[in-house]
This record gives sequence, structure tokens and C-alpha cells, in this order.
Amino acid sequence: MHGTSVVVGVGESTYYRAGRAPESEFQLACIAIRNAVADAGLQMSEIDGFVTYMDFQRNDALRLMTALGTGDLSFSAMSWPGGGNISAMPIQIADAAITAGYAKNIVVYRALAQGQFGRYGRPPAVPYATGAAAFKTPYGEASPAMNNAMPFTRYMHEYGVTHEATCNLSLASYAHAQRNPRAIRYGQPLTREDYYASRWIVYPYRLFDCAQENDGAAAMVISSADRARDLKQQPVYVKSAAAGAEQRAGLQATYNEPYFPYARRLHVADRLWSQAGIGPKDVQVAQFYENFTGSTVMCISDMGFAPPDGIEEFLSNGNIQWPNGKLPINTSGANLAEAYIHGFENQLEAVRQVRGQSTSQVENVEFSLAVGGPGAPVGSAALYSKQA
Repeated sequence: MHGTSVVVGVGESTYYRAGRAPESEFQLACIAIRNAVADAGLQMSEIDGFVTYMDFQRNDALRLMTALGTGDLSFSAMSWPGGGNISAMPIQIADAAITAGYAKNIVVYRALAQGQFGRYGRPPAVPYATGAAAFKTPYGEASPAMNNAMPFTRYMHEYGVTHEATCNLSLASYAHAQRNPRAIRYGQPLTREDYYASRWIVYPYRLFDCAQENDGAAAMVISSADRARDLKQQPVYVKSAAAGAEQRAGLQATYNEPYFPYARRLHVADRLWSQAGIGPKDVQVAQFYENFTGSTVMCISDMGFAPPDGIEEFLSNGNIQWPNGKLPINTSGANLAEAYIHGFENQLEAVRQVRGQSTSQVENVEFSLAVGGPGAPVGSAALYSKQA
């Protein structure tokens, strides 16, 4: 990382409950990109690159550039494995492309219309199971919630973590969403009693431990630091970004040490902090991907904010809630309460915190973190700052 790339624009579509968007997924992507480009003060003709992840070729660069009227395409890329855990990987790719001079203004985006293309919370209908699924699906472990529940159940057992940790995480997200008009759960506060009274999805997860299912899109524009000086918004530097997994991290079929839990992949954290030259104690605000609260609890520990046997205390006593928490987390409401755009909406919130534009704005933000994972392989994280 050379401090040579900056986020100059962010934008999103309206966020909807799954199946309620009047637009198609492709239209949602175009809306978010238009808003991000306008936020940057750029013309669409100045966009010459696209990067996304897990898109399954529904909203590809050629189709987008034609529909939006961009400039000639100079760079495009897509990262495949890892689901929302790789929501920061496109930032890493765009930074590399800008720094290398392959493009001038790159749009990074994610569009997701679960009402149009299927809901992630349901087990996929497949004629036979292959790969790691062959060790799970025939025995009934078929849905994302099930896959995520087993390692966290053992994590709770190993380190004495209770449901209070996941409850506090959920309460913080919902509290922050009450200040954010973009959030789908805006105006729908959550109490501790509501959390514990909600139905089980799969142990140890209750309803409010699980991300929403949504339609929507989010986008940002990344340019060089030199170009950003003349643009509309305060430049937000990509201070550091990391993505990957340790060797054998894909052994999700076994929960035996030393490879359990597969969330405990410190490769991403080590790379991120060593590149940035700072550590967790230097961060003022953080956004963590929450497909399920358990993986988020593990991820916060993996990134170095607390040891596993101290993570529950770290999440207690209002420590992660704005405005008085030591480290406010998921200040837009995130996947649980703002919207589930495969985690990319968290990257936008991290940028807004540096700009001073969050609806739960932390004071004097110098470093703002957005983490896709660890939590499950492959993981990713991006660190944003006011200065290069």
C-alpha cells in the first residue's frame, strides 16, 4: 500500500426487503453507481474501471459501461470466493489497479436482489453435494446458518462465550439503525427482551442473530490521490487492505484443532496491521460483516481487539455503542439492521466516518476499519484514513 488511492465518492440505491424493490438488480446497480459518481463530482465519461465480487456475471462491466455511458473500459476484475467475507477484497484490487496506472477512476460495487435471484438463507437445491458440502449436506448441515452455527457453538464452549455477546452485538446494530434513515430497521428498535424472546433459527442463533434478506446496491469510486485534490469530496485514503486465508483454511469439514475454528485465520489481520503501521488500539470506529453474530464475535477477536476469552467483556457495558463506547461498531446498523448488501454497505459507512458524515458520527476519526472477515475463509479487511 502506497497511500496513492483514495475513495472520492460513495452511493447506494434505496434498500428494500427481499422481493420489494421495484427495480431489477441491474437497475439497482446502475442507481448506486450513478449516485457514487455524482457524489464524487465526476462525469460518467470519466469512469474507466469496474471491480466487484461474487456477482455471477449478472451485472458485468461491459453491460454497465454501455448502460451508464462511461468512458472506454481500461480495467475490470471480480473476486469470487468467500461471499460477504471478501467485501473488502475489491478495494484491494482497485487500489492495486489505480497505483499501477491501469485505470484512473474505478467503480467498486455490489448489487444484490434476493427477491429476484433467490434468498441466501435457504439451502441450495442441488442434485448432489460436492467439495466440502459432501461432508455436510448429506447429514443435514445445508444452510448458511447451519454452517456458521457449528464452529461458533464450539467457540462458545472453548472460551466461555455466552449469548450475551451476540445479544450486545445485535443491540448495538439496531440502536445505530434508529439514527439512520437508510436502514430498513429504522424506526424498529430492539430490546434485550425482544432479542431473547425471538425464535430460534438454528442453535445458537436466534432471529436477531441473522442478517436480513434484502434488495439493493452500494458503490464507491476510487481514484488517485493526485486527482482527488480537485474533486468534490474530502479524499479518504485507502491506508491498508488485506485479503486471503491461511493454508488449509478451507478445511470446513472438520472442527479439530489446529484448524478449528476456521474463523481463526490471523493472516488477514497480520497483513492489514503490518502494512498500515498501526494496530487495533489506533482505530476509532469499525464496521464488521455480520452474516451471523457468532462469526462477527470471532472476527472482532481475530482482528486483535480482544482475546477469545475476553471478547464477551469487550462487547459489554456499552463499549461498542455510539456515542460513548470505546469502539463504536456497525454505526449504520450494518447487515443486521441497515441492509444486507453482501457486506459492501459497511465499506461505505467506514468512508462516511472518515468524512464526518455518519448518522452516528464518532468524533475525531483518523482511522476507520471495515472488515469482511476473518469469520470464514477467505477473509478481507480495509482500513481508511484522513491522511496518506
